[in-house]
Amino acid sequence: MSAMVPVLLSLMLVLGPAVPQETQDGPYSLTYSSSGISMPKEGFPSFQATGYLNDQAFFHYDSESEKAEPLGPWKQVKEIEDWEQLSKFQKARGDFFLQNLKDIMGYYKDTGNHTMQEKYGCKLCNNNYCGAFWTVAYDGRDYIKFNTEIPAWIPLQPEAVNTKVKWETEGSVQRAKASLEEECTQKLQKYLQYSRPFLDRQDTPSVSITSHVDPGNIRILKCLAYNFYPRPVSMYWTQADRAVESESWGEGPLSENGTYESWVVVKIPSSDRDPYSCHVQHSSLAQPLTVPWNDRQ
Repeated sequence: MSAMVPVLLSLMLVLGPAVPQETQDGPYSLTYSSSGISMPKEGFPSFQATGYLNDQAFFHYDSESEKAEPLGPWKQVKEIEDWEQLSKFQKARGDFFLQNLKDIMGYYKDTGNHTMQEKYGCKLCNNNYCGAFWTVAYDGRDYIKFNTEIPAWIPLQPEAVNTKVKWETEGSVQRAKASLEEECTQKLQKYLQYSRPFLDRQDTPSVSITSHVDPGNIRILKCLAYNFYPRPVSMYWTQADRAVESESWGEGPLSENGTYESWVVVKIPSSDRDPYSCHVQHSSLAQPLTVPWNDRQ
């Protein structure tokens, strides 16, 4: 891991200087999510990494293909990245990543198959730095994180004290702080030149209502909003213009077409003939969308 900081810094240098550009309020985020496994099986790479702009994955790398490749709409934006250089960087980073996993296994005196996960990134608000994060997990448990305010590595497990001492002795603290607060934000500003149309878009939700009666003679009304972006949405039911407490609600992950879905459910007596309506509020709508339901549906 000690070598991961200079490697990340080299990424910023190799791939060229960032050119600041005015952005909307944001916030915008750039996240590198990586994982490694000590004893990979066929079809499960020993190291893989995905880059995210806000909630959207824009590239993926794995140690089997040894290629960093653009994802989604970024496949059409050739200028955003030098993919050959990024592939070389991720290959070198994967080697360091797996060495750090081996070191951590040694601190635990572990053998066999173990995993390490890392999330590294920064945020921009009004085109200015407004936060960063660098966390490492071992076998799914938080292991160590970097605090930019102190600055220092913060151990989250007793064994992580060994990692803290090793990395800080090797001088990673100031490099990590600069990497997060300066280089990462510059990189994000560069990416935003090519990505704002994808990140700032407003996709209006479609809405459907389904109804069925369960064995207990209770009618279940489900209101589904789908194909919308960005994620924040508000949904609720009314009965004759009075708000009704929802029985349950849920939301789905980002779909392959880059949109979200969410739903809200109410349960009513099957004999209820009052009018019910589902209301959906989203940033793409000038006013809330109201979809009525009646017992003939």
